[in-house]
Amino acid sequence: MFDFERATDYIRSLELPGSALCEEIQKDALAGDVPIIRPETASFLLFLISLKKPLSILEVGTAVGYSAIRMSEVMPAGATITTIEKYPPRIEEAKRNFARAPRGCDITLLEGDAADILKTLDKPYDLIFMDAAKGQYIHFLPDVLRLLAPDGFLFSDNVLQDGDVLESRFAVTRRNRTIHSRMREYLTMLTHTPELTTSVIPIGDGVSLTMKKNTEEM
Repeated sequence: MFDFERATDYIRSLELPGSALCEEIQKDALAGDVPIIRPETASFLLFLISLKKPLSILEVGTAVGYSAIRMSEVMPAGATITTIEKYPPRIEEAKRNFARAPRGCDITLLEGDAADILKTLDKPYDLIFMDAAKGQYIHFLPDVLRLLAPDGFLFSDNVLQDGDVLESRFAVTRRNRTIHSRMREYLTMLTHTPELTTSVIPIGDGVSLTMKKNTEEM
């Protein structure tokens, strides 16, 4: 059997450190049990941004701003990030971190519940990074797909839920069953909607990478 845990440890050993600011934010977040993107997942996301060069990025779930700052460090000149967070203590910390970031002026933080804020947005985004409450992904999906530009990418993190999604509903703890069923529904929607092309990748805690087809070219 392939040992994913050992493989992950090895992959992480190959990672170069981020900027001094991001290393500091990461250290503080881990010490405070604030969930942030895992190193190997961040590496994949940053590779995608470097490859696709999106000019407009939407992040659903800011936390303390770590991933937004990391994305800003590799996005092309003229690109912007809009990020959404509803938890007040994390909002204040994210603001402080953005103020210290070299491209913090290119990051716009929207405060409030993503379920409400997403409905008010109308510009297309080249890349959407979904990293909010996992049980809400399926509820955010209609607006997220509406906002995703043709040929744009939706990058969804933590879709395997530490392996719970692989298990039967009755094999997970009762308190996790709602998230389990919603995440399975979310992945089924992404992989079975004709206008989408999706790959589920077992990196970090699981990533789904979805491209919205350009129907005008079909």
